[in-house]
Amino acid sequence: MGDGRDHLLVTGAAGRIGAILVDAFSGDYAVHGLDVVRGQGVERIVDVTSPSRLAPTFEGMRAVVDLAANASVSASWDSVLTNNVPATVAVLEAARAAGVPRVVFASSNHVVGLYERDEPYASIVTGSYDGLEPGNFPFLGGDVPLRPDGPYGVGKALGEAAARYYAESFGLSVLCLRIGTVNHEDRPTSDRQFATLLTHRDLIRLVRCCLEAPEDLAFGVYYGVSANTWRFWDLEQARRDLGYVPEDDAEQWRER
Repeated sequence: MGDGRDHLLVTGAAGRIGAILVDAFSGDYAVHGLDVVRGQGVERIVDVTSPSRLAPTFEGMRAVVDLAANASVSASWDSVLTNNVPATVAVLEAARAAGVPRVVFASSNHVVGLYERDEPYASIVTGSYDGLEPGNFPFLGGDVPLRPDGPYGVGKALGEAAARYYAESFGLSVLCLRIGTVNHEDRPTSDRQFATLLTHRDLIRLVRCCLEAPEDLAFGVYYGVSANTWRFWDLEQARRDLGYVPEDDAEQWRER
């Protein structure tokens, strides 16, 4: 496995985010893509829910970016319980067994999605800004009580809990990213996305910060969002722990 570069494994490499990251990091790392389906950047097709089948692929990896899941926010309980949660646990177990130093776990903003029923977030996500000032309201941090908005969000919350267990029990560094909206257009396509957009550039920047974060950073939960004027997720901990400073703002696409 030797060309002098560190080896990076990306699970779920055939998905939208996986494809972006495989392409972005292929110059700096020897990137290995893993998925259950074929796709550009997918080096190996494997059932990600099986730790024993994953084990050989994890040997010698400097880090794993875990994106393996049914990414639909409307995923059923059956899909979450038979695919998403087992896949997350299998990746953590395979990383532990192989001695991989760090896992970057793709969690989701949907672990706190029900806050969007409350004001002022309910108004912000519908583009109703009357009486509001950007940033002049409580931001949602990584320590707020979990309020998943469906089975998909519950599955990601379970993933964060499993990540903490592996970090504290086995010394595996696991950084959880509550990813906002990453879309094909790389710009807002709805009112909500003026708050939740994570551009491709900022996504790459955030994951790079996770990969390069201090080795003694054992666990953390961070929001993946750009520097949007109307964002309501807190970025202070990501700035402090990871050095993540997003540069894009969804307002640049606002029609005036």
